Amino acid sequence: MKKIYSLALAALMLLCSGCNTGLLGGLGGLGTGNDGTASGGTLGDVLGGILGVLGSQNTVDGLLGLVIGSVKVQENELYGAWYYTQPGCAFTSENLLAKAGGAVAAENCKEKLQPVYNTLGISAQNTQFQFTQEHQFQAYVKGIPLSGTYTYDPNTATIRLKTMLFSANMYVTRTAHGLGFTFESKNLLKVLQTIAAMSGNSTLQTVGDLSKQYDGVRLGFDMAPVN
Repeated sequence: MKKIYSLALAALMLLCSGCNTGLLGGLGGLGTGNDGTASGGTLGDVLGGILGVLGSQNTVDGLLGLVIGSVKVQENELYGAWYYTQPGCAFTSENLLAKAGGAVAAENCKEKLQPVYNTLGISAQNTQFQFTQEHQFQAYVKGIPLSGTYTYDPNTATIRLKTMLFSANMYVTRTAHGLGFTFESKNLLKVLQTIAAMSGNSTLQTVGDLSKQYDGVRLGFDMAPVN
C-alpha cells in the first residue's frame, strides 16, 4: 500500500508535501455528484473520445470564458477554498475554440470525463483546492494531499504551483458557478492513470498520451467556492 501511495504522490507532482486535514474536514457535508461508471474500453479509449469531437462546428459568440486568459480572473478571486463540482475543459486560443465547435466540444469533454471521474471516485468531498493571501496553497485530488506556495499571472491566467519537490502550471477560467482549474492533458492523464491503478480497476490502466495531438486543450476540474 505504501508503494502504491508513493506512486500516486509522484504522479500528482505532474499537476501541482503533506498538509493538514482542515480543507477536507470542512467539506464533509458536500455531495459527491451523480453516480456513473466508465463504459467501453480503457481509460485511454474513453479520453481519446473526449477530443475526437474537435471536428464539429459551432460559433464562439459568448464562449470566451472557455478560452484561457480571455476573461480576466484577478488574484483575490482565488482566495479561499474550492470544491470539485464537475470535470472541466478549456482551450488555449479562440481559434482552437472555433475549430473545436465551442460549447458543444466543451460539454462533450465534460460528459466523457464524468463517468471516468465517477469510476475513480473523484468527488466534492475528496478533491479541493485552497489559496491564501500569503500565497500558500493546499490541495487534494482524490484525497491525495499537496501543499506549497503559488504565484499567479492574471494576464495568462496561470497559477504556478510550487512544492518542495516540483513545480507545475494550472490554468484558470471563469465558469457559471465558480472557477475552472485545468492542466495540460498529458499531466492530468498520468494522474488519472495512477488513481486508476490504486482503484484496482483493470479497465482503466492504459492511458494514451493525447497531448501531442491536442496540445491546445486543457482538462481538469470545475470548482465552486466553499461558503
